Amino acid sequence: MRIDIVTDTFAPDINGVAMTLGRLVQGLRRNGHLVHIIRAGEEQSAGAGDTSARFLRLPGYREIRVGLPRPVKFRKRWSRKRPDVVYVATESPMGYSALQAAQSLGIPSVTGFHTCFHDYLEQYRLGGLKAPMLAWLRKIHELADLTVTPSADVAATLREHSFQNVAVLGRGVDSDLFHPKKRCEALREQWQAAPQDPVYLFVGRAAPEKNLEFGLQTFREIRRENPAAKAVVVGDGPSRIKLAEKYSEVTFAGMQCGEDLAKYYASADVLLFPSETETFGNVLLEGMASGLVTLSYDYAASGVHVVDGRNGLKVPCGAEDEFIRRAKATAKVASWRDLGRAARKHSEQFGWSQIVSTFEGLLQETAERYAASPSFRAREQFLEFESIFLSDLHLGTPESKTKELVDFLKHTRCQKLFLNGDIIDGWALKRGTSWSKRHTRVIRTILKKSEKEETEVIYLRGNHDDIMERFFPIDFGTIKLRKEAVHEGIDGRRYLVVHGDGFDHMVSHFRWVAMLGAFGYDSVLRVNRWYNHYRKWRGKPYLSISKQIKERVKNAVSFVGKYEEQLVALAHRKNCDGIICGHIHTPKDKTIADIRYLNSGDWVESMSCVVEHTDGTFEVLLYSEFLKRLGENSRSPLGHQPRNLSATAEHKILA
Repeated sequence: MRIDIVTDTFAPDINGVAMTLGRLVQGLRRNGHLVHIIRAGEEQSAGAGDTSARFLRLPGYREIRVGLPRPVKFRKRWSRKRPDVVYVATESPMGYSALQAAQSLGIPSVTGFHTCFHDYLEQYRLGGLKAPMLAWLRKIHELADLTVTPSADVAATLREHSFQNVAVLGRGVDSDLFHPKKRCEALREQWQAAPQDPVYLFVGRAAPEKNLEFGLQTFREIRRENPAAKAVVVGDGPSRIKLAEKYSEVTFAGMQCGEDLAKYYASADVLLFPSETETFGNVLLEGMASGLVTLSYDYAASGVHVVDGRNGLKVPCGAEDEFIRRAKATAKVASWRDLGRAARKHSEQFGWSQIVSTFEGLLQETAERYAASPSFRAREQFLEFESIFLSDLHLGTPESKTKELVDFLKHTRCQKLFLNGDIIDGWALKRGTSWSKRHTRVIRTILKKSEKEETEVIYLRGNHDDIMERFFPIDFGTIKLRKEAVHEGIDGRRYLVVHGDGFDHMVSHFRWVAMLGAFGYDSVLRVNRWYNHYRKWRGKPYLSISKQIKERVKNAVSFVGKYEEQLVALAHRKNCDGIICGHIHTPKDKTIADIRYLNSGDWVESMSCVVEHTDGTFEVLLYSEFLKRLGENSRSPLGHQPRNLSATAEHKILA
């Protein structure tokens, strides 16, 4: 299989996610799969089979990188080198954009749930954000076909929070690397530990979510029982300096890896693992493989691998007093040696080859379910229409949804494309707004449809691009510029296509007032953009302030009603059965008297259009619904069956 893995962390990073991914990638490549890593990191750190991506460092936690979104690059790469399946390991903006790109291209995807970020928030006194964080995580994982998590406990919790399609992928341990024979007396001498002195080991990030300070408080209780006891902390993080100052009797060894880490494990006697926010806890298996007595809370890895009193010690989650009592009982460590030997024997059964095989099977099953044939995987997915009617793109303004619009245009095919006014916002450009590359990309995409797909493009002027009227009527090959048009559908019905600004009294007679209103509308959109950033952060859906105003202000409601009535009257005069318009940014499909009224909405807020299907039916289509149908189409076992576009729809252009 060709597998692309998207992650914020990978080797040489030292953490559980990076270590796990490293083992999985090694195993997949060893089994003959073509694996490419796309990870947040410095350009020079990317090697063969790796692509580095831009990132930000988490404030106050600089060792953690957060990948930035790269939807265009994902699309370009996966259109050129289509993977059989995409695995997104981390829930960053980069991971989210990867899932969106995979979904739109019909590529199966699997996500990993490695970290309980929602539980971490309470450790940082941000418990009020737990619900929005869960909503964000659920939103990310629902884009994937499967979510894998390390333990049954976490899988059950995710299902309780309405996560769908969750599977368990356990963890393994390198029992050759982590082995009791790596014990090093010279290292123990550095810790000032005599052969009979018990050494307590903590391994993991020095951060609040790891509950390390409680572990160190537990060690002080142990010292009351056995003053010769020693403690070593392996790991780094934002709390290290503060804790090292507070617990000066403890050795803080910093980050260790490979053989050095194995020596630290084997040279200790007891692993204290007080964390309550793990999805698994790789360090527990590593400690067991090293022959240590382990004490942990009964969940995740401990719930799976530790049998209390036989190969380790464990207490119920949250039972701090019991944790301290059991820890103090290990002060005479010699009496617990049998647990360490049993732990070692148990760990030898859980090598990484078994985990890799399970992961391979999950990816294979997902890929086969949604991409059964090579021809299906190699084909770009699209939806086919007879005609598409777009209006109010407002290119040249910051609020124009160019990314979504280009996505829609690239994944649709049609015989006729109507651009029904306010395509380029000349008013905004006169006020000094900037034209950017993303606006040019829309124009290029339209020209490409005209040239390569032989789509006939009819540009009808609106009020914001009324400067175009001085060129009417004129043809540029398959591109026609007109004031209005009559479209005859497949069923023979006639539809008048016009922007509709001529029925807006202010636009027609008081242009300066209309331009002032446009400035006010743009201001509302700017407020709306920032307000919805806040709503998204809180886990709430998008809310249009302008739409609320239109629906609640009496004069606005009255204007819309009169606007529709006047356009219907125009359709009657033109001897048409329906009218297709834009202008007021309100998508609508209804019948007034005997006239079909269709408003295509806009690509500023509603992201909508009018489409004519190949069977002759018309529909107002939202971008969100388009994505849903594209995903359903891409996952069809038969794939998309392209056909020659029919020429049955005739368009009569009015000069």
